[in-house]
Amino acid sequence: MSPTHWLIVLGVLVLLFGAKKLPDLARSVGQSTRVLKGEMRGLKDDEDAAKPAVAGPAPVEQPSAVRNEAA
Repeated sequence: MSPTHWLIVLGVLVLLFGAKKLPDLARSVGQSTRVLKGEMRGLKDDEDAAKPAVAGPAPVEQPSAVRNEAA
């Protein structure tokens, strides 16, 4: 969006809500965003904790012929 578009949006917001209520509206939107981010982070942490640990690959046994030569 160009700067002109942002000015139009800002003008419409001032007309709809009034200049006195815009700071309160912006503050409440910011708080809501922080709460939402915190909840999403909590959900991700819970999901990571619920996943079982993945074991590494099983050890590979050497063929018996190779073991006899080494001994």
